[in-house]
Amino acid sequence: MSTYTITELAREFDVTARAIRFYEDQGLLSPSREGAGGRNRVYTGRDRTRLKLTLRGKRLGLSLAEIKSLVDMYETPKDSVAQMHRFLGVLAHHRETLEQQREDIEMSLAEIQAHEDECQRMLATQSGVRSDIST
Repeated sequence: MSTYTITELAREFDVTARAIRFYEDQGLLSPSREGAGGRNRVYTGRDRTRLKLTLRGKRLGLSLAEIKSLVDMYETPKDSVAQMHRFLGVLAHHRETLEQQREDIEMSLAEIQAHEDECQRMLATQSGVRSDIST
C-alpha cells in the first residue's frame, strides 16, 4: 500500500501543507500518525483520493460541507442510484446558486456601464463647452 507525506501531497496537488491540515481538521482526511509523539502524518491512497476529490469540489465552487457529504457518500456501499440522485441534487442546487450569481453580476455590470456612459456624455458635454469658451 502506497503512503504519502504531507509534503508529497502538497507538492503533487500544488496546495499548502496548511490547507491539507485544514482539510484534516474538517474531517475530509484522516492520516495515521507515526514517529515521536505522532508528529508525522502518513496519508494513504484513500486520503490522496479524498484530497483530489476535495480540490475538484472546491474548483466547482462547492462548500466543504457539500464536499464532505459527497466524498463520504462514495465510501459507503449503499445504493448507488440514491447516491447519484443525491449528487444530482447537490449539483442542481449549486447550478441555481451560480446562475443567480451570474444574473446579479450581469445586472451590476449593466449598472456600471450605464454610469460609465453617463460620465462619458458629461465629459463630452463639458469638453465641448470648454472648447467653445477657449475660442
